[in-house]
Amino acid sequence: MKKKTIATLVAGTAIGAGLGVLFAPKSGKETRQDLKNKIAELKEKLENVKVKDVKKYVSEKIEKLENDLKALDKETVLKAAKNKAKKIEADCKKLARYVKDKSEPILEEAVNALREKAIEVTKQAIEKLENK
Repeated sequence: MKKKTIATLVAGTAIGAGLGVLFAPKSGKETRQDLKNKIAELKEKLENVKVKDVKKYVSEKIEKLENDLKALDKETVLKAAKNKAKKIEADCKKLARYVKDKSEPILEEAVNALREKAIEVTKQAIEKLENK
């Protein structure tokens, strides 16, 4: 097999294992520990790889994967979703105030409907994240 093919196979396996562990029905703490264990296991196996450039490539990908997964835990995603929901709601309120201040009744009803729908959709998204 070509060096790049081996590296891609190993990286794909690592990413698949990481995502599988991340989305398993366990607590966040258990999931993160499982993921750390899988990454440690892969690092250990990587020590036995003889091809230097494959080893370097996979090591770099593992490091990136570790960093990406740290940013992807449920608590971080939920926090980001809540912050984004607040921003969307605030932007909708600003738009509604602007339209009202400009005395545009034709737009006012549509903007208020948009604001209400945005609040509903963001709440549903947060609830869905909280229940996973």
